[in-house]
Amino acid sequence: MEPSIETLALFDDIILLCEGQIVYHGPRSHAVGFFSTIGFSCPDRKNVADFLQEVTLKMEQKQYWTGDESQYKYHSIEDFVKCFRAYSVPQIVEDNQCTENGSKQAVQAGDSFRISKWKIFKVCLSREVLLLKKNYPAHIFKVIQIMFLAFVTATLFFRSEMNQDTVLDGVKYLGALFMGVIVINFNCTIEHGMVTKRLPIFYKQRELLELPGWPLVCSVFLTSLPVSLMESGLWTFSTYYAIGYAPSAIRWHLLPYPSVSIRLATELSP
Repeated sequence: MEPSIETLALFDDIILLCEGQIVYHGPRSHAVGFFSTIGFSCPDRKNVADFLQEVTLKMEQKQYWTGDESQYKYHSIEDFVKCFRAYSVPQIVEDNQCTENGSKQAVQAGDSFRISKWKIFKVCLSREVLLLKKNYPAHIFKVIQIMFLAFVTATLFFRSEMNQDTVLDGVKYLGALFMGVIVINFNCTIEHGMVTKRLPIFYKQRELLELPGWPLVCSVFLTSLPVSLMESGLWTFSTYYAIGYAPSAIRWHLLPYPSVSIRLATELSP
């Protein structure tokens, strides 16, 4: 099992063993350069750990050959060992270089590789937007589902068949409200599986101290907010007037002002 890119980056010195022989032993940053001197190069989007393991295999070696295909021939393990013995591997740190100035340079280099919080947030937000575009069939299905359930609910509690005189009539409105809450919650169950599948990746990045929790939570909230508002708006505009929560748009607008609503209802009543 090959190590991940993050795990390989933690090592300064690596040893590549094939059939009990040392094919390469030296700095990690010079491993790809050693094989490039022989004629094998690692593609840009290829994992270095995969390249180091596959370049010595007979079935996978040819795809990394950079020279003329007519001149390609299989390089055995013995050929790699001979090339490595003739190759001058630079040392990682010499004993006479372990000074105070070298330590300061290492600290400065470590600081230069830090990623700002804003860049981390932008990367997380772009990933969530990409996942939102990738999962658009699921969101289209949710829209169709909520429109269908809104139609069923509106016809079930249609306001032409309901009265507004007694407390029992109000219980019917409570039933309509309860059904609306259940439908909205049920419509969100599709995303539970998506979130559960992403948890192992988040735990891995968190354990490696690569990704804090707040950028992921904020990006998920920002991308989910428009979708949630759209679904709630579709349900509200499809059922509010059909069920009869407010007989007219004027009363719906004046609901935050009870005194005005009561006075207007009194004037409009026969």
